[in-house]
Amino acid sequence: MTTKMIAGIISMAAAVVGASGEVTGRWSVEQARSWHESTGWLVGCNFSPSTAINQLEMWQADSFDRETIERELDWAASLGFNSVRVYLHSLAWRNDPEGFLRRTDAFLDMAESRKIGVMLVLFDSCWHPFPKAG
Repeated sequence: MTTKMIAGIISMAAAVVGASGEVTGRWSVEQARSWHESTGWLVGCNFSPSTAINQLEMWQADSFDRETIERELDWAASLGFNSVRVYLHSLAWRNDPEGFLRRTDAFLDMAESRKIGVMLVLFDSCWHPFPKAG
């Protein structure tokens, strides 16, 4: 996992685990209000570039289309979006773990430069029971 992915997972875990390590459960009204004030209203979409037919194609080395991703994240930002959800396919990871992490980091950098938060759906492969790369 990349440093950015680990940081995101840690921040998600911190939302439900207190400093003492105890699971805190539901946030208090004050915690929720504080989070909302620091984050703002989330406006976003599921993101896949127009040149990728599915989430597997988005992340493969031969079809990762940085130019299109940059342009379409610009469109999202211009519409006022501040968050996107992207699906990370397990087969893209299995076939090229190091390249997959580089491409994931590149995507996170592209989104961050536009002040767009990213919700990663880890290793989703439910769209097709027998996926194949290529």
